[in-house]
Amino acid sequence: MQTRIAINLASEPFRRDRALLVSSILLAILLIAVLAAQILLVYQETTRAEQARTEVARLDSALSRSAAERVRLEKSLREAQNAEVFDRNVFLNTLIARKAVSWTQLFADLEKVMPGSVRLVSVRPQITTANQVVLDMTVGSLSGEPVVDMLMRLEASPLFGATTITTMLPPSQNETLYRYRLSVNYAQRP
Repeated sequence: MQTRIAINLASEPFRRDRALLVSSILLAILLIAVLAAQILLVYQETTRAEQARTEVARLDSALSRSAAERVRLEKSLREAQNAEVFDRNVFLNTLIARKAVSWTQLFADLEKVMPGSVRLVSVRPQITTANQVVLDMTVGSLSGEPVVDMLMRLEASPLFGATTITTMLPPSQNETLYRYRLSVNYAQRP
């Protein structure tokens, strides 16, 4: 029976480095690809940031030009010779805004919230500086309960806002109705 004794007579022993060498090369290639992708992303973001800065600068210059034009136009409007035209413009725009209130739609909306025992004596729409319609109304009734019912309906309606009673007049010899003058916001549908 022969026994084998493993003796390596080489000056350096044999090592299995091929798998380690191949995996190291693959890892290096992968890291180089990731580095290239990151460099590409940094370049793209730098290009986008430069484009954004250019766009912001362009918009800032356009805004500055618009502001300068606005100042020039306001200065021109403040001149004495243009004041009359400006006042006429404001007056005409106010008239157009008042004409925008549809009386047919207004009465149809009021009909939905007014009880039958309440009489509409007068109504006057007013346009506020915020372009909101406020109705200045005078209503009459034989007693106060139907008016309270109408006020609750007005405030519950999506078309009408908070209601304020400005005056209340009791019946007199000439007028048999309780008269209430009230103010209510109105959001007219187109």
